[in-house]
Amino acid sequence: MSKAPEVPANGQSGAAADRGIQVHGTGNASVNGDHSIAVSGALTVVQPPPEPLRWPQVVGNPPTTASSFQERPEVRKHIDTARDRHATVVLSQVLSGGGGVGKSQLAAKLFWEALAEGTELLVWVNAAYPGQVVAEHAQAAQRVRADGAEGEDAEADARAFVNWLVRDECRWLIVLDDVTDPAMLAAWWPPASMKGLGRVLATTRRRDDVLRGGGREVVEIGSYTPAEAGAYLKSRLERAGAAHLRDESETELTAALGLLPLALSHAAAYMINENVACGRYLRLFTDRRLLLDDVLPPSADSEGYGRQVAAALLLSLDAVQAADPSGLAVPMLHLLAHLDPAGHPGELWQSAVVLRHLRARREPRRRLLRPRTSPEQAYAVLRLLHLYGLIDDDSGTSNPSTGNRRVVRLHALTARAARETVRARDLSAIVRAAAEGLAELWPEVDQTDPDLAVVLRANTSALAECAEDTVWAEEEARLLMWRAGTSLLDAGAYTTAISYWEGLVEQAERRLGPGHREALLTRSNLASSYAQVGRTKDAIALQVRGVADCERELGTRHRITFIARANLGNSYLQAGRISEAIALLEQVAADRRRHLGSRHRDFENTLVNLAPGYLRVGRADEAIRLLEPINARRGRADDPNTLTVRYVLAQAYLFCERTDEAIPLMEQVVADRERQLGTDHPETLAGRTSLGSCYVGSDLSREAIALLEPNVRDCVRVLGPEHPTSLETRAHLAGAYRKAGRRAEAVAVLEQVVADRRRLLQAANPETVQMACMLRQWKREQGSRRH
Repeated sequence: MSKAPEVPANGQSGAAADRGIQVHGTGNASVNGDHSIAVSGALTVVQPPPEPLRWPQVVGNPPTTASSFQERPEVRKHIDTARDRHATVVLSQVLSGGGGVGKSQLAAKLFWEALAEGTELLVWVNAAYPGQVVAEHAQAAQRVRADGAEGEDAEADARAFVNWLVRDECRWLIVLDDVTDPAMLAAWWPPASMKGLGRVLATTRRRDDVLRGGGREVVEIGSYTPAEAGAYLKSRLERAGAAHLRDESETELTAALGLLPLALSHAAAYMINENVACGRYLRLFTDRRLLLDDVLPPSADSEGYGRQVAAALLLSLDAVQAADPSGLAVPMLHLLAHLDPAGHPGELWQSAVVLRHLRARREPRRRLLRPRTSPEQAYAVLRLLHLYGLIDDDSGTSNPSTGNRRVVRLHALTARAARETVRARDLSAIVRAAAEGLAELWPEVDQTDPDLAVVLRANTSALAECAEDTVWAEEEARLLMWRAGTSLLDAGAYTTAISYWEGLVEQAERRLGPGHREALLTRSNLASSYAQVGRTKDAIALQVRGVADCERELGTRHRITFIARANLGNSYLQAGRISEAIALLEQVAADRRRHLGSRHRDFENTLVNLAPGYLRVGRADEAIRLLEPINARRGRADDPNTLTVRYVLAQAYLFCERTDEAIPLMEQVVADRERQLGTDHPETLAGRTSLGSCYVGSDLSREAIALLEPNVRDCVRVLGPEHPTSLETRAHLAGAYRKAGRRAEAVAVLEQVVADRRRLLQAANPETVQMACMLRQWKREQGSRRH
């Protein structure tokens, strides 16, 4: 990821770069960039018939009940009273309060109580990021086998789960932990149920009025009462066999800690591990506060913690450092503090770049004593931090095959306190190490490990949020943000992806300047995202500006300029502006051949993009002459460029009525895409549409209808009814109906397609005009048959 970003619009390099073929006519292939599509995905495995669902089902990773948990009678009374009032409708409660007051622990207690009481479905959702809510809902949909949950499109599966909850097929409890953006979460909030068997609990630091909408009740959670704080400390010390540490300073100590549950937890851990009594700990705590003014001034205390929590944290860290001969604890905690509090994969601490960073940040004398930093050393320090209550580490017991990749967690409040101790001169190194370490873990193809991709996206967002200025100053971190954006598109989260890229464009232009190479690439990525979801007009407007900017800032011969021009040509094709597309792509091909040679991949990919334009104007023989030599030189079918070449070549064969060659080739392309990308990926849907058109052209109307009818439903569900692939699939289905003699259905379907195209595209769009002429002919024929 540290490689200089000589990359196309999708922020990647290598063979998968410069992607963006947009194929239409009798089919559609949509790709980000000028290269062929980046296809990937796990193998489709035929599973035996599923066993009956067994209850209860527990989804997510709820925390265990805290040691010496305090019941907090007044809070429980409020919660239970509200529950009794909602005996027949779904109950939604929001536990609202500042960091460290024990909201999540209270929710966890209620979660485990519900399980003990016989609740059939329990789901714990980390709601800090909307994308994670979608991922957890999608996982729950798979567990309960919700209708419409196919396991390919995370957003579609999440919607299927929300719809499943309405039916109240069982008693359920959904916990939305740490809601940070209520507005973004609105679409995924579990709805009112029909029989009142469902219950929703949410925790948040926010106090927005929107949290009270939809019949939700907000329960304010504050710090412990003095009695609860004293009971907690007493129970914690006695359970650990350390009752002798209690003394007359106990009440004063709990007050100095602000009665905050998290601060009390840190203090108790330190006292137990170091055998320090209350009075001595209070003196240490008080002295330590005075020494923190330089690194934790009052101006940094935006949430009113009064520095007590940070002081308690640093006391525990002193004890960890004393017990840590490797000297890795402080640099490890500083890096941890810039990751997602909900957790990250334990494999991060085996990354070579992270281990080098930790060694470089150790005390100089310890670097000399231990020249290398091993994964075993890093794991030992993780366990030490876990022992002192600074982090939660499940890496020794977790199995990645279960889908839980959040095995190392650091509470958000602890992370904030730790970040405020980082020296300004060290922040850049921390951000680089975190970015490169996360990038090293990212699978080449997200579909091979979708759970890991979700966690990596969340950690990328956390890194950008807590060190935004430094992230934009570091190339490795900027590339990581691009990788997260392409990952959202790969996951089918199109709405979220476009919002993400729009934010990156705004940031890039403001921080780097609108003419900066990376700002141009980011804008091009946004345009490709628009094209992928059918917003062709928006894509073209952005790409026209991008081409002009690239030519002015980088020159007409720069590779990024070629990419920008080719992407614009692809969008012209998608919009039906065929003559403009052909002229532009032919010029790009000539320029690339002159500067790169006739065997260069960039030149070949331009020809692959140009071929669909030739098909649209009846120059199918020329398209075949372009594609057959390229196909002969391409290697394995798993290469995304190869699949695109064969996809377009099959369409060209069909135009020339060489159906015996077109159908087997297109069937193989569809099978390869289903295997690599999944059944709901846009490229797979486009491939099925083209295969259906092959069947129509070969008078195989029955096969065409059997393929296209479900594909229309899938396109509308995944891409939306206005996406070009959805419109094209419906048009081909109309043709299949007509071939099968179902003329009235054919006219009705094509009539709606023409109306939609006139509304969404220019009235003079060539394909729209052609379809309108065809529709008039079909209507005349239908009228003649009636007479």
